[in-house]
Amino acid sequence: MSSTTVSKTSPAVSISVRTDVGTSRLRRRPIRLGRTAVLALLCFGALVMIFPFLWLVSTSLKQQSQIFLYPPQWIPNPIRWQNYSEALTQLPFARYTLNTLVITTFTMAGVLLTSSLAAYGFARTHFPGRDIIFMVLLSTLMLPYAVIMIPQYIMFKYLGWIDTNLPLIVPFWFGGGIFNIFLLRQFFRTIPPDLIEAARIDGAGELRIYAQIVLPLAGPALAVVAIFTFINTWNDFLGPLIYLSSQDKFTIALGLSAFKGLFSTRWEYLMAASTVMITPIIVLFFLTQRYFVQGIAMTGTKG
Repeated sequence: MSSTTVSKTSPAVSISVRTDVGTSRLRRRPIRLGRTAVLALLCFGALVMIFPFLWLVSTSLKQQSQIFLYPPQWIPNPIRWQNYSEALTQLPFARYTLNTLVITTFTMAGVLLTSSLAAYGFARTHFPGRDIIFMVLLSTLMLPYAVIMIPQYIMFKYLGWIDTNLPLIVPFWFGGGIFNIFLLRQFFRTIPPDLIEAARIDGAGELRIYAQIVLPLAGPALAVVAIFTFINTWNDFLGPLIYLSSQDKFTIALGLSAFKGLFSTRWEYLMAASTVMITPIIVLFFLTQRYFVQGIAMTGTKG
């Protein structure tokens, strides 16, 4: 009897198992198709984004007569590696690089110090009108730079700072920028308040809590601010154009404009120098992308 029963029920069991397997496969198929579509879209977007960089490198290795050929010539023939040496020796790019590094270093130091202090004050201290003041500061993000450009120039002119690095450095030592304050404030609000309250009970002051508790925990967020500041300062063209007039004080971004003449432009030299200019940013991004993604994710976890 038992063998007969098994023989009768086993086909039903096998049919149900096959049905479940078929159903699970049908359910996985749309998921795989969706992932494939997303991957294809990301690959297409990556190609679109990398296209200008490839054209930049290709043009930097061409002769001047090959730049505007149609159809475009992607692989230069012959390849002129000497465009890089000629471009970097026609102008004092070593001096421009040193000027840019000085401005970038002091700007990053001011931004990291003052923006983190201001963010800690808005995130973990209590004083009258704190939220109102923060909202007023946050609203300045909607203020175009062109609105304050002329008043700033007049102010720095009266201070005697024109044709110096001070207008490009000193303002960042007074808050470091509202965007950086907002970014760090969001991260500081994710720190458990019990940790800070315990330090206050033990007698620690606000500066000690900020230096010994908050900053060691804020490494990813500070890395994001440092990366943003480095990129913005390294690529800044408008600021040096407004405040610097002596050629020995030019930055790299301002020195690149010297290749554009009134009647002709040495595009191969301009592209070669531009490739060298953006190389540190690319290297920095690949070395710090883990901290960049982690910092962005952690600063948006809590309002």
